[in-house]
Amino acid sequence: MNEILKKYNIPSDAVITISGTVGVGKSTFTRVLSEKLGFMTSYERVADNPYLEKYYGNFERWSFHLQMFFLAERFKEQKRMFSHGGGFIQDRSIYEDVDIFAKLNYENGTMSEDDYQTYRSLFEAMILTPFFPHPDLVIFIDGDLEEILDRINERGRKMEMDTDISYWKMLHLRYQEWIDNFHYAPVLRLNIKDFDLLNDKASVEFVLKKIGKVISATTMKHNR
Repeated sequence: MNEILKKYNIPSDAVITISGTVGVGKSTFTRVLSEKLGFMTSYERVADNPYLEKYYGNFERWSFHLQMFFLAERFKEQKRMFSHGGGFIQDRSIYEDVDIFAKLNYENGTMSEDDYQTYRSLFEAMILTPFFPHPDLVIFIDGDLEEILDRINERGRKMEMDTDISYWKMLHLRYQEWIDNFHYAPVLRLNIKDFDLLNDKASVEFVLKKIGKVISATTMKHNR
């Protein structure tokens, strides 16, 4: 076993999911953490997603298509990670779509009730069963909206920069509500102000200690 895994009591077959709103640095966090632990990575499909750019241009026209695409892709990834035997860091969870993005589109009138109910019914049939494998830990990365918006602008994706700020405000609020009610897996909450995995070695140890502590506590609880 990797010495770092032993040091921090992190199982070699763990599946750790990174969650948080757009712009908090999930992809960077996923890459750095996977390198430190010797884990494989699972990223959401962005570059070759056939609906993402269309969605930002017309929420009402493409919201259902985008959510169905993500649901299928995330479900396949979830099965792949566990079939492989774990040892993965995953960029964004399958749970966020139904209670944040799809629900937001439905309540804003950019997804019809029929489409939303169809999507939600399929999600529940696929995910809310005893046979669906949930991650060992969800790391929720949080931050002030202003700092997140700065990061979105620095990243420079045109479709994101052209999106009205009201959307990012709503999304940020929805994420707070979502994580407060999330119960499918243990949660570790981190704020972007508290770590810098790229430039601060102490930050890496800070994060690994917290991961090991939460996973160990959960394992002990289940073994009682």
